[in-house]
Amino acid sequence: MNSTMRRIGLTGGIGSGKSTVAAMLAELGACIIDADAISRQLTAAGGAAMPAIASKFGADFVNASGALDRDAMRKQVFSDPTSKRQLEAIIHPLVASQTAAQALIAERAGAPCVVFDVPLLVESGHWRPRLHQVLVIDCTESRQISRVMQRSAWTREAVQLVMAGQADRAQRLAAADLCIYNDTVSMVELAALVRTVALRFGL
Repeated sequence: MNSTMRRIGLTGGIGSGKSTVAAMLAELGACIIDADAISRQLTAAGGAAMPAIASKFGADFVNASGALDRDAMRKQVFSDPTSKRQLEAIIHPLVASQTAAQALIAERAGAPCVVFDVPLLVESGHWRPRLHQVLVIDCTESRQISRVMQRSAWTREAVQLVMAGQADRAQRLAAADLCIYNDTVSMVELAALVRTVALRFGL
């Protein structure tokens, strides 16, 4: 790893506020590389992952525009672990290639810090050697559920299904070098916590 550019992993369960923290870090000068956004691009119409997905899973998982039918695939991977592994085998190498390319661009541009926003950082197992530090955004499970139900109009059961496919709080906290507890804090208080952490990243 480049000794001058800090490589930070940012993760947290659904509804933890991870994306809000990423935006705050970006305002402080971090280069954010969003693995979820890259995955969505890969599975959009014309995305690099779509030919392999269509071949492996069939037309039922491709919508009318040629993009991944995310609802259908979500139901499939939650009910069938084999499908989950097959989808990951298609998407994960492409995401890894894209994140590496974006990090190289940031490094060449002299970025002081790159933050890899990775929802499944702990679950993937391969990120830790590529990072200087891991920042976990934590909150109670009840808070996760209420936030997602409010923002996305999901049912409680739908949120719990997603949470069941993610590492639990204890696993994420065990992987953390730094943690921001984002449960009952205000946005002003959260911003102050992020500024304090950002100093550790050279921002």
